[in-house]
Amino acid sequence: MASVFLVLVTFLLSINYSQQLQSSNFQTLLRIQQLLNFPSLRSWKNSTDFCNSDSNSSLTVVCYEDTITQLHIIGEGKTETLSKNFSVDSFVTTLVKLQGLKVLTLVSLGIWGPLPGKIARLSSLEIVNVSSNHFYGSIPVEISSLSNLQTLILDNNMFSGVLPIWIDLLSGLTVLSLKNNLFNGTLPNSVSNLDNLRILSLSHNKFYGVVPDLSHLRNLQVLELDDNAFGPQFPKLGHKLVTIVLRDNMFRSGIPADVSSYYQLKRFDISSNTFIGPFQTALLSLPSIAYINISQNKLTGMLFENVSCNSELEVVDLSSNLLTGSLPKCLASNSSDRTVSYARNCLETTNQNQQPPPFCHTEALAVGVLPERKKHKQVSKVVLTLGIVGGTLGGVAVFLLILFIVRRGNSRSKTKNPPRLISENAASGYTSKLLSDARYISQTKKFGALGLPNYKSFSLEEIEAATNNFDTASFMGEDSYGEMYKGQLKNGSYAVIRCIKMKKRYSTQNFMQHMELISKLRHRHLVSALGHCFECSLEDSSVSRIFLVFEYVPTGTLRSWTSDGHTGKSLNWTQRIGAAIGVAKGIQFLHTGIVPGVYSNNLKIEDVLLDHNLVAKICSYNLPLLSNIGKVRRGNSSNGFKQSSINKSGKHEDKCDIYDFGVILLEIILGRTIKTTNDAEAFKELLQASLGADEDGRRSIVDPAIRKACLEQSLKTMMEICVRCLIKEPAERPSIEDVLWNLQFAAQVQDAWRGDSQSSEGSPGSPQRTAFR
Repeated sequence: MASVFLVLVTFLLSINYSQQLQSSNFQTLLRIQQLLNFPSLRSWKNSTDFCNSDSNSSLTVVCYEDTITQLHIIGEGKTETLSKNFSVDSFVTTLVKLQGLKVLTLVSLGIWGPLPGKIARLSSLEIVNVSSNHFYGSIPVEISSLSNLQTLILDNNMFSGVLPIWIDLLSGLTVLSLKNNLFNGTLPNSVSNLDNLRILSLSHNKFYGVVPDLSHLRNLQVLELDDNAFGPQFPKLGHKLVTIVLRDNMFRSGIPADVSSYYQLKRFDISSNTFIGPFQTALLSLPSIAYINISQNKLTGMLFENVSCNSELEVVDLSSNLLTGSLPKCLASNSSDRTVSYARNCLETTNQNQQPPPFCHTEALAVGVLPERKKHKQVSKVVLTLGIVGGTLGGVAVFLLILFIVRRGNSRSKTKNPPRLISENAASGYTSKLLSDARYISQTKKFGALGLPNYKSFSLEEIEAATNNFDTASFMGEDSYGEMYKGQLKNGSYAVIRCIKMKKRYSTQNFMQHMELISKLRHRHLVSALGHCFECSLEDSSVSRIFLVFEYVPTGTLRSWTSDGHTGKSLNWTQRIGAAIGVAKGIQFLHTGIVPGVYSNNLKIEDVLLDHNLVAKICSYNLPLLSNIGKVRRGNSSNGFKQSSINKSGKHEDKCDIYDFGVILLEIILGRTIKTTNDAEAFKELLQASLGADEDGRRSIVDPAIRKACLEQSLKTMMEICVRCLIKEPAERPSIEDVLWNLQFAAQVQDAWRGDSQSSEGSPGSPQRTAFR
């Protein structure tokens, strides 16, 4: 009888304990509801049975034996905003009371702050996903104690610092995804000890250097390292990979031969690097391959028509390499299910803009692609090299001789019946009263286009000579304005030449006012116009092509010196303010320096170049000529930004540029790439919230490269004017003069403080990148 009583008491106590535990868990969820205060959580009440309630796409609670084991909260980001009093530390303090939690998903909730180390008190955690928030700082070392952790996803945040060397303490890790953050430094060798790793995704960060040996990771299937600065050697990998993405890094080695034995490989993307050596055509016939992109490298080799391809291939991009021979028939055949690109090689086809064969041979020699020979044949190797060079030069000479004969024959035939004439010095004799009385602000006189030759009208012969008769080696690309070529003028300086083809016939008189306006677009903070050239038809003297000549700025975009990070260089805080002032002065000149003003320029940070002295220059602006012929970019731009609000009457049209400038300021301050309007809005709110925080909180969200070097008052002033520029209502945005005053105040405050020179973090190195838009 006593034993039966004891069993009954034990049973009743266990029920009571279970009820207390369940009640404690539910109270914790209600406290989380109060802290987040999101509409999707308002259905929670004291009477809610969380373990048996219906889940939805934004909220899921999973229980096991009355213990909460999974919590999934997914917000909409742009519609749900945390209270200004929200504390990530208080939030995690509440969260860790759910001691049985194994799976935690907190996505797109706008959580802001460093990830507290106390999250490791949830010792049973197996899966953690806190992507698409505003976490910043380094990964807390306390996470190394989570011995059961299998998946760690921190994508789309602002985490920074290096990947910790203790990462291999998470021995059960199968997924490590850190995409789109601010991590930097080299990868520790301890990554190679994560034997269970299946997915390693480090895309869109600032990592650099040699990738550790990953060949021992037998289970690795997905490797995504794109948009970093890894290199120079192709990483050592295992053979079970399904996805390899190395795009947009600094690799410059050959592709290992064993890659062609990766029989599970479906996606292979090594584009936008400097890989050299032969392209292994065996990749095309791998049994699982569906996507191959090797574009924009220096890969060589001869292709043959009988090369076989996997029938499941969907995308093949071989463009911008040094390939020769014939395009394989399996790629040449028309198929609606397959996209094939092979432009800018030296293939035996007239399709897709091929280079002449000598170009590929010469370039291959330039990057050192020579046949391998044994070291003991050193003398013969030198002779062989000289023979190759001599043979190639001889081939080039023969080619040029044939080309000269053909061109001479063509020129004689043109003499008999010339189809075109060139209108030289067409600007002389035409004046525009509208521009003769143009007004100039004082800043224009002070910061006018210094050191530039006089604006002139070029002849077509000069344009052809500058571009080596529009040689493909001079071709820089094509945008919505037309083709672009890099040219060298008679005085030895370089220029960018835009070629605009006319779809309709206009006389030179139609363009003269435009040309005179363009001739005035010369300013220290603009990529200035140097001249123009008309190509006219002899039949009716109408303009068939216009060439616009601009100065060439070789040092790179402002983004590459702030938020891009590929080159390992970064502007310091004083230089960033100076660049912002330069952009603002360029905008001020476009708005008020000439009549009529140039507005709605759809400015982006990649449209700002830096010269050798790190002077900012706007390289893409709304030329009235291009608007007139319908070539100017309008509406949605390629990077996801929508045209700033402006009504049809043109009211507040100057404020469109103010908003775009605010987005540029965001990248300068945060050191983070902003791709869409939604991104800009989210980061504006982050900036606005930080203005109400203490100094440490405000400083913690800025780019780590300049965090220690910016004076508090200078930083706060920049943040405040940035937020004002991004106000939704155009009329409430500041004027460009107001913007300039605040920027100059921030610069003066910073200059008065001696601490800026004490930081070496922001010292830029030698320029390497070249860009023009």
